[in-house]
Amino acid sequence: MSDKKRRLIIVSNRLPLSLKKVDGGSFESSLSSGGLVTALSGISSSTNVRWFGWPGTNIEDEEERKAAQQSLAEKDAVGIFLDEKLAHQHYNEFSNGIAWPILHYQSGVGFNEDAWKAYQRVNEIFADTVAASIEDGDLVWVHDYHLLLFPAYLRERLKNAGREKCPIGFTLHTPFPAEDFWRALPVQKDLLAGVLACDLVGFHTDEYKRNFVECCARGLEAAIDGDDIVYKGRRAHTGTFIVGINPQKFTDGLLGREVQARVEELEDMYRRKTVILGVDRLDYTKGLVQKLQGYEHFLAQHPDLRGQVTLIQVAIPSREGVKEYQDLEREISGLVGKINGEYSTPEGSPIVYMHHSVRFTDLTALYRIADICLITSPRDGMNLVAAENVACQKGRYGVLVLSELAGAAAFMGKGSITFNPASAQQLSDAIYEAASMGAEEKKERYEQLEDFVTTNTSAKWGETFTKTLSNFA
Repeated sequence: MSDKKRRLIIVSNRLPLSLKKVDGGSFESSLSSGGLVTALSGISSSTNVRWFGWPGTNIEDEEERKAAQQSLAEKDAVGIFLDEKLAHQHYNEFSNGIAWPILHYQSGVGFNEDAWKAYQRVNEIFADTVAASIEDGDLVWVHDYHLLLFPAYLRERLKNAGREKCPIGFTLHTPFPAEDFWRALPVQKDLLAGVLACDLVGFHTDEYKRNFVECCARGLEAAIDGDDIVYKGRRAHTGTFIVGINPQKFTDGLLGREVQARVEELEDMYRRKTVILGVDRLDYTKGLVQKLQGYEHFLAQHPDLRGQVTLIQVAIPSREGVKEYQDLEREISGLVGKINGEYSTPEGSPIVYMHHSVRFTDLTALYRIADICLITSPRDGMNLVAAENVACQKGRYGVLVLSELAGAAAFMGKGSITFNPASAQQLSDAIYEAASMGAEEKKERYEQLEDFVTTNTSAKWGETFTKTLSNFA
């Protein structure tokens, strides 16, 4: 197959499309705005992309399902429909209840055999669907922890069908933990073996790649040859691929009338304040409790600055049906109330807390007016909020205060103020340093960050990975 006509098969747990039923029994599909969609939007037009994944709903009626698939096909997508119970066990119970916390260095995670069986079954269903549509020469790019078994299942099906000239790549968008955490999973060897059926395995940082290689060497006794892992006669190449954003999207956004008007409104509202901005999903991997505790420590230590700073915290709802997330939201709301109750004045409150999604217009304006962007993740894959903030700060030179444990710190640490989010004192000191930093140092730090963000874009990430994967064809 020529490069001009090469197909790229993208496989992710969730399709980047939303389905909506319309009159007459037909369906409409519209593109969602997730991070993976944005990151993959820059892939060369010489590659024909076809996306496989769960459409977010199950449709039992055969005629309706055909209509839904037809609508998805118009967007080069294939829906993989799952029974609701099976989808729940795979996504909520295993992927997010067991795998996710261990990947993020959480200890004391329980194990559920039924959830594991559901995880295996969903990965098999995905492999069956993709294998039926694949052709020799297609590139297959699999995404994230929901589909760790999928590459081995797909490889087996392709081999049985005599279609083995299909390079398979995998990208993990979370951290990969050190071996002592990973070994807590009773099925960790199965998951490693699943991924090693790939030709190319990508991580966001060298640390995550190194941890994966060490786990394969010790857990599976695989042979390590430089960046290659040799296991059961197959060779999987590992690499670090820096994921980024599309900075032009924010540059263009800032030129829009609506955003400019919003910036003016917010600047007027906070003209006497140092604005600290946090933008996070409401998830325990984002360190929101530590952020609030550290900010409270800052307010207690610097009474002279209490009326001069405002933390605007956007906490986007996430997994609201999961008890742990409901408990976390209650804890955060309680902390916000406690801090505002203690430190508010007639002139305002020290925290503005928004527990809802924010329009792009408002988000861009908030990034623009922020004096400090505060990221406190105890662990995360990359954290693209850091890059989005930088993209909106040209000429203003706001300071990035960044957890040293966030994936972005591996690349953006030099232009930022870094700290360990477990220490309220370090967090407080980092905020104070940012708030009192001189204009020249701000500009110098910002320019380092801007250079990284404009060089390592989402388009470059997608192109680099697919180009590397095509070398295995």
